[in-house]
Amino acid sequence: MVAAVAALAAAPQGLAAGGPEPEIAALQVSLRSKGMYFGRIDGLAGPMTAKGLRAFQRAAGLPVTGELGPRTRAQLGALGRPLVARRVLVQGAYGWDVSSLQFLLARAGHLRLYEVDGHFGASTKAGLLRFQRTRGLARDGIAGPATLTAFGYGRRTPVLTQVTASSTASYTVRPGDTLTEIAAKHKTTVRALAAANDITSVNLVVEGAKLRLPESVASGPAADLSRSTVRAHIDKWAAHYGISVSLARALAWQESGFQTNVTSSTGAWGPMQIMPDTWTFVETVLLGRTVPRTGEGGVRVGMALLSHLLKRFNGDQRLALGAWYQGEKAVREHGLYGETKTFIANVLALAGRPL
Repeated sequence: MVAAVAALAAAPQGLAAGGPEPEIAALQVSLRSKGMYFGRIDGLAGPMTAKGLRAFQRAAGLPVTGELGPRTRAQLGALGRPLVARRVLVQGAYGWDVSSLQFLLARAGHLRLYEVDGHFGASTKAGLLRFQRTRGLARDGIAGPATLTAFGYGRRTPVLTQVTASSTASYTVRPGDTLTEIAAKHKTTVRALAAANDITSVNLVVEGAKLRLPESVASGPAADLSRSTVRAHIDKWAAHYGISVSLARALAWQESGFQTNVTSSTGAWGPMQIMPDTWTFVETVLLGRTVPRTGEGGVRVGMALLSHLLKRFNGDQRLALGAWYQGEKAVREHGLYGETKTFIANVLALAGRPL
C-alpha cells in the first residue's frame, strides 16, 4: 500500500485492476464531488471509475489519458490532495487523505461506506477511536504517525506550525482552540481564516499564535438586504444549481423569512441558516473556493448544499430536506424524526404558495 502511494506521488498512475484500494476510494469521492461518479465508494478500479475519470479530464480540458497524474489531481481541488501520510489528521480536516482514512476505517468495520466523503467529521472521529481501541493505540481520535502506521502507512508526519501576522483585527489562540471554533466565534469561515493567515493545513493551531481576522470580520457584519433582493439571489442560484425555484424559496422562507443578518442560538447564520462547519464543508468539498460572508454568499452556500443533498438522495425532496434538517447520516440510519417530518411538511406546503 505504501508503494502505491509513492507511485501516485511520483508519476501518472493508471487505474489498475485489483482489490479495494483506499486511493481508488479517494478518487471516487473526488469524482463524485465533481458530478462525475455516482457509483458506490468501493475502492475498486472498475469501468464506472475509469469512465468518471476520463469524463472529468475531458471537462477540465486535460489530456484524456485515464491516468491519475499530478495535473488531474490538482484539478480535482481540495479532495484531490494531499496524499496519505503527509500530515496529521484531526476532526475538521478535508482531503484525499481523509477519504483514504475513512475507507480504511469502513473496511475495518468502524465506519459506514456512505460516510466516506473526505470530511473528517464526528462519525469519522468515533470510528477512529474504535479502531485505536482495537489496536491498543492511544485513543485520541487523531490519525498521527502511530495510527497511520497501524493502517500500513509507515511514514511519520509533521505537525503544523502556525504562521502569524499582525493586524488591527486579530485573535490570540487559547488552549484547546480549533480553527472551526475561532471562525464561528468571529462570524467567518475556516477557509477564510486560513487564507488570511497563509495556513496551508487547518489541522492544528498553536497556542499563543496571533491570527489575523479576515477583512470581512474587521469591517463588521454583512449588509442587510431587502427581501426582494434575497428572493432574486435565491432564484439566481437555484437556477444555477438546477433546483426548483419554488422549493428553494420555500426552504429559505422557512429558515429565515428571507432575512440576511439573522443568527440562531446554535450559530446558524444568514438567509439559509448555515452552520459554520457546514459553510466550510461547502466551500472546501463542494465548491473548492471561498464564498464571501454576505447575504448572497449565504444563499449560494445553501443552494450548493441543497443540490448536493438532492443528488445524494436521487432527487427525493423529502429525504434531501430531512438531511438538511437532521443530517444525512441520521436520515440513513434512523429515518425521519417526528420534528423533521413537520419541517418537511412546512417547506413543501410553502413550495405550493407564491413567496
